[in-house]
Amino acid sequence: MKIPIINSKRQYETIAQKAEAAVLDVMRSGSYILGANNKEFEKEICDYLDVKHAVTLNSGTDALHLALRALDIGEGDEVISTAFTFVATSESIGIVGAKPVFVDIDPDTFNIDAAKIEAAITPKTKAIIPVHLYGQPCDMDVIIDIAKRHNLFVIEDACQAIGAEYKGKKVGTIGDIGCFSFYPTKNLGTMGDGGLLTTNSQYIKDRVVALRNHGGAIRYHHDEIGVNSRLDEIQAAILRVKLPYVDSWNKARREHAAYYNELFSKCDLIETPKELDNTYCVYHQYTVKIPNRDKVHQMLADKGIGAMIYYPIPLHLQKVHAKYNFKEGMLPITEKNTKLVLSLPMFAEITKEEQQEVAKTLIECVEKANSAVAV
Repeated sequence: MKIPIINSKRQYETIAQKAEAAVLDVMRSGSYILGANNKEFEKEICDYLDVKHAVTLNSGTDALHLALRALDIGEGDEVISTAFTFVATSESIGIVGAKPVFVDIDPDTFNIDAAKIEAAITPKTKAIIPVHLYGQPCDMDVIIDIAKRHNLFVIEDACQAIGAEYKGKKVGTIGDIGCFSFYPTKNLGTMGDGGLLTTNSQYIKDRVVALRNHGGAIRYHHDEIGVNSRLDEIQAAILRVKLPYVDSWNKARREHAAYYNELFSKCDLIETPKELDNTYCVYHQYTVKIPNRDKVHQMLADKGIGAMIYYPIPLHLQKVHAKYNFKEGMLPITEKNTKLVLSLPMFAEITKEEQQEVAKTLIECVEKANSAVAV
């Protein structure tokens, strides 16, 4: 049985009629950029997240980049974040000319270890970017407390965590700015690229609205260098169709995660995900830790199981950051976990039979790989 890491077609089948009608309406309207669907989606997502302002953008990467721009963070500044995430986080810091300062992770959640942030603060530090990795909320109380005491901004990278909650509050609304991605594989995804920036600050909202449209709030009046980061109407229309389903899809992911936990409960070689107290993880990925990960990954691929490694090389050891001369060994927990993590098929529509097959195959592969090493 072949089981992909995600099956987008199944989700499409549940919303096909509504989505196709919405797209056709856009095509017939003659309004394709920043039209009625963008405006309505911004209102609807504000209501869903319980935040004052939302600005649609072309990608989650642009949301991170423009968040830093809106806060006037740039050359000579430092931004604290995690090296255990997708490159878009540190890439955005580099785009504005600032330096990423990486802090090690909590081995249980894979998120930035909030207890280690304060030691990384210098006079050049301007912001903290916690990443709610795999849909698991960071320890935001500690992060916000540190930020307040040191007069730092908090930009939440919630690109993998739409609908996740920390102590009853949606992530992406706790810091100064929240950043979301609507890449097709996300828990709430478009059928193209898309992103969102959220804030309770009118100033930040207005600044980002101008920055996304070539640096001008008024047509043909350009106050600063901006970008072209406008979400097209077709993608906004699709998001409006999907938004009412996101909670039920997230609930299904949590149920699937619980079932995986049950299936792996008797295998000591497989370490299943953990959740912080008072959080609601939405399992963008279901990620286990296993010995002999690379060998097991290949064995699963040979059997048609679509597991993925997120992420094999931590950001501080990537070539893009070579100029900072980051050294191997500086983030030992991060470096150890990049050699252990494996994400298994996870999507709202996965069946129990498929999960059983994934679990059975993984257990067999892990035990076989471990036995070979022991010999």
